[in-house]
Amino acid sequence: MDVQDKRAIVEAEPGDELGNSEWVVVTQAMIDHFSHATLDDDPMHADPQWAAEKGPFGKTVAYGFLTMSLLTHMLHSAMNDGPARDPERTGYFLNFGFNRMRLITPVPVDSRVRGKFRLADRTRDRAGRTRLAIAVEIEIEGEERPALAGTWLAVWVPPSHG
Repeated sequence: MDVQDKRAIVEAEPGDELGNSEWVVVTQAMIDHFSHATLDDDPMHADPQWAAEKGPFGKTVAYGFLTMSLLTHMLHSAMNDGPARDPERTGYFLNFGFNRMRLITPVPVDSRVRGKFRLADRTRDRAGRTRLAIAVEIEIEGEERPALAGTWLAVWVPPSHG
């Protein structure tokens, strides 16, 4: 990845669209892996038979935290880049948290979702790091309302010698 690509988000102006990700299919295997990794076996997500017979949606749905966790992949897709492999040359991003994150519409198994990103704010701290507020939305193909919407906070730490 070119250093300039990494800095594009840091140099964007508030209000600038950062892009949309490619579509991602949320499969039952993905939901099951998330269930195992988080030690959460809620049958609404992890048991297709139970969800079909007793669940409120007629099938399994993605965990809300799974939907949120796709944001990193989706931002890389939208920016046509990947995680920094050489932070001494490119700098790196650190998660700082979220503001007003809302899970709006459940994501049914086998749905296609994609992220939409816009720079909401950018400030610089005394250490020379850039703090970013990124407006995020994950849309579900064919649905009017998004799966989630909120503001993702990040800190960009510049290269130590460049």
